Amino acid sequence: MKSLKFSAYTLILSMALGACSGFVMSPEATTDDGKPTRASFARFPDLPMPVKAELNMVRTLVFGTNDSWIGRLVISASHSPNDMFDFYKQEMSGFEWQEITSVRSDISVMTYVRNERVATIQISRATISGAKVTITVSPKGAEEFPPPPVQ
Repeated sequence: MKSLKFSAYTLILSMALGACSGFVMSPEATTDDGKPTRASFARFPDLPMPVKAELNMVRTLVFGTNDSWIGRLVISASHSPNDMFDFYKQEMSGFEWQEITSVRSDISVMTYVRNERVATIQISRATISGAKVTITVSPKGAEEFPPPPVQ
């Protein structure tokens, strides 16, 4: 039990310290002169990004840098949900992600693994047109919290 608590505290502390050493993308991000920054997909070199897509800064939360970041990207794409599913199905392997599973439906879900991280991609129809894509990247094998009951 003590080991589990230690692991949970270590994970939280690591995420907090990692946020300090990398970047945290938030809607309030500004440059030194106080001007708001525009998020760049170039900050995520380990993921394919569709053409004519925009990052939703209000719903996006990222900790870390380069190809060791974790967090959630929310993308608005002008392409249809089916096109977005096909795009990620085809392009993820080129970025060294291995497919674990995928389900195409009204809300499609795809899961990939790369090194010590797992990416889950959720694709749904946008309110007006196009698609909403949510990509969540987390450490592989992260312990559940709270842990399941011991039987």
